[in-house]
Amino acid sequence: MEIAALAPVTRVLAVNGRIAAVRSVDVRSVVSGNLVGLHVAEGDIVEKNQILAQVDAAAQNATVRQAMAALDAALVAQQQATEIYERAVALGSNIPRSELEANTHAVQSSAQEVARLTAALDQAQIVLEDHTIRAPVAGTVLELDAEEGQIVGPTSRLLTLADLSEILVEADVDEAYATQIAVGQPAVLQLAGDTGTHQGHVSFVSNRVDEATGGLAIEISFDAPVAAPVGLTVTTNIIVDQRDAALTVPRTALVNGDAVFVFVDGVAQLHPVTVVEWPAARLIATAGLEEGNAVIVDATGISNGQPVAVDEP
Repeated sequence: MEIAALAPVTRVLAVNGRIAAVRSVDVRSVVSGNLVGLHVAEGDIVEKNQILAQVDAAAQNATVRQAMAALDAALVAQQQATEIYERAVALGSNIPRSELEANTHAVQSSAQEVARLTAALDQAQIVLEDHTIRAPVAGTVLELDAEEGQIVGPTSRLLTLADLSEILVEADVDEAYATQIAVGQPAVLQLAGDTGTHQGHVSFVSNRVDEATGGLAIEISFDAPVAAPVGLTVTTNIIVDQRDAALTVPRTALVNGDAVFVFVDGVAQLHPVTVVEWPAARLIATAGLEEGNAVIVDATGISNGQPVAVDEP
C-alpha cells in the first residue's frame, strides 16, 4: 500500500509527429504542354522568381508573332485614317460634311482596333511568360514530381518548395483528448536519433476531428531554431496540466475505474473516488480520497471488507 500525500503533479500527453516546414508551396504549370526543361534538382536552394522549368512555347511564340503582325497592320491603318482626316479638315468647307464625318469615324474605329489588338498582344505575351515556370517563393526543393518530356498542366504538380529556415512538428491527437489540448501549452520534443530534447509549445489546434481517423490535427512550434529534415519523426510530450499539490493513485489500485481499497483497521474498505482519466500509470484523484489514506496499490483479488495484513519492510 501507499500513503496518499499531496505532491506536485504534471499531466503529460505523449504523441508522435513529424517535422514539417511552416511555409511550403506546390509548384504547378498554369499552361498545358510538353516539359522541355527542368532546371532544378531535389535539395536545391532557389531564389524567388528563379526559373525552375520550361514548357514548350513554340505554338505560343507563333501566336505572339501573329498578334504583333496584326497590331502593326492596325497601326498602319490608323496612321492612314489619321492622315486622310487631317487633309479633310484642312480643306474645310471644300468637302461635304458627310465625308468629314466618315473620316472622323474611320479614325475612331482604327484607334479602337489598335487598342483591341494591343490587348490581344499583351494577353499572348502573358501566356507566353506562363510557359516559363518561376519560383513563387525562395526556398528548398523538397520533391520533384515531373521529368523532362512529360506532358504537364494545371492539375499536375511539378515540385514542392519549402522554407526550411522555420520548421514545426505536425501531429494528430486522439479525439478522446481533443478537448484537453490548447494553443500555448508547453511541450518537450525529442528528434529521432537525438538524445537531447527541445522546448516548444502548441501553436495550432484544428477545430475539426478527422472522421476517418478520429484524430485532431495539431502543430507544435520550437521555442528556439532547430535544424532537421522534413518528415523526421519527433516524440513529443505535451504538458496539459501542472498542479503544485494533488493526490494521485496508481491505475492498478482502481476498481472499475471509480473506487480504491483503503486499509482501515485491518480491513480493505472500498472508497468511491473521482479521477482524471488519462493515459498514464498514475491518475489524479479529485474527490473521494484524503491525504493520509492508506491506499492498496493492487486491487486484484481483493473484496470489500476483506481482512488484510500489512508487512512492513
